[in-house]
Amino acid sequence: MKRIKIFDTTLRDGEQSPGCSMNTDEKVEVAKQLEKLGVDVIEAGFAIASDGDFQAIEAISAVIEHATVASLARATKLDIDRAYQAVKKAKHPRIHTFIATSDLHLEYKLKKTKDEIIDITREMVTYAKSLCDDIEFSCEDATRSNNYFMIQVIETAIECGATTINIPDTVGYTTPNEYYELIKYIKNNAKGIDDVSISVHCHNDLGLAVANSIAAVEAGADQVECTMNGIGERAGNAALEEIVMALKTRHDYYAYDTHINTEQIVRTSELVSYITGVKVQPNKAIVGANAFAHESGIHQHGVLNNKETYEIMTPESVGLKQNNLVLGKHSGKHAFKDKLDNLGYDLTDAELNRAFIEFKDLLDKKKKIYDKDIVAIVRNETIPYDEIISLEGFNISSSMTATSAAIKLKIDDECFESVELGDGPVDASFKAIQRVIGVQIPLFKYQINAVTEGKDAQGETVVRAKYENLEYTGHGLSTDIIESSIKAYLSVINKILKDSVIYNEMKERIDQDKMMKGIG
Repeated sequence: MKRIKIFDTTLRDGEQSPGCSMNTDEKVEVAKQLEKLGVDVIEAGFAIASDGDFQAIEAISAVIEHATVASLARATKLDIDRAYQAVKKAKHPRIHTFIATSDLHLEYKLKKTKDEIIDITREMVTYAKSLCDDIEFSCEDATRSNNYFMIQVIETAIECGATTINIPDTVGYTTPNEYYELIKYIKNNAKGIDDVSISVHCHNDLGLAVANSIAAVEAGADQVECTMNGIGERAGNAALEEIVMALKTRHDYYAYDTHINTEQIVRTSELVSYITGVKVQPNKAIVGANAFAHESGIHQHGVLNNKETYEIMTPESVGLKQNNLVLGKHSGKHAFKDKLDNLGYDLTDAELNRAFIEFKDLLDKKKKIYDKDIVAIVRNETIPYDEIISLEGFNISSSMTATSAAIKLKIDDECFESVELGDGPVDASFKAIQRVIGVQIPLFKYQINAVTEGKDAQGETVVRAKYENLEYTGHGLSTDIIESSIKAYLSVINKILKDSVIYNEMKERIDQDKMMKGIG
């Protein structure tokens, strides 16, 4: 078996897709799970893009033990310096620098000649190598580049110390046969190519990203760049779970292996979906809700007799647990922890205590609790954020003509109340919250999903808001969908308060209101 390295770019290319932005704490949480999954390289971000990206890469570099941590950088000293500063404390740092090689990009984007591109490659790869031993170099828009010229650029990068050469299908243009021939051409013609890794990075604009990636592996590539759930710009990237399970399931055909712990696939998929708020389509391969569902009578009959009739892999092989009934009112913390261990969750003592309290509270509201309920509680309790504002209580009065919401919030150990009218209970509640904080924070996404079946199911609310050009995702969980919605909105507000100056403005306004009312 030839070992294929998995380079995960969920936190860089994946996060660049609309609606998938994450804050530093969320990125660290995903990075830690990616290490549990067993990826070889975590591309943690694009350090020059923003202070937030830089801080996230730096934070990830501090906690990752085994995987290589990479930062993307254009072929400029400013970018490379910033990338190195972000990853320099990682146990295994990598600078990933790139420059376009297609005539289209040279003429219209870079406005450079081919000789200038070779000179820049030589200078910048040499400079990056002086800072960091592990250097990946990418020929942007490789699949639309002149092959002879691209070979010159690749050879220059190798001569100057690049340890990995990436041949990206930047715009999802190529086809499997074409990509296979391109990788073969590079292997047969580029001097020094046998001494470095060949990486491939495929976009899914024509729905061929996974097929192209596997074709490249067959041609000699030994690193595949991909994202969890296939998220990424435009139509997304090659999906990690599809590549890994295709190679594993078809060992009879593919003589390749990865270091991925496939039983962590579903958990990783769910975490990325939860944090980004981007739901996986039901018919998505490997991780979709219907991936192992059988509704047709013929299929059901076959599966009951022998699962292999319609299942080419087991649900357990990707970490999918059956939605079994679990625990009860008299279950203790040890039983709860055992259940979490079986589900693949390793919580700190503080996280376990919070989750157990939520579990006990849920037992008072639901007659039946399932694995999915437990997973939802754990997700909700282990994604860290500072709770500056918390919900103390609410009361809804609703009729066909009017709805009002009375909200009680705690801010720094002080309670504040507001009553507002709105177009329904959720709108009224959000307006009451905005009245307390004195800031309008409109949402561009609001969705509620039932965690399990039944009228007493927990409602998991996801909201997204934009403030000062940054996007924030909030989550709420409750058997009461109004409470779930309020919690989701407050989680967004808490994240915004942590990242901006409006916290001081809010406190100043509240203090002024107190003075005007003659309070303390």
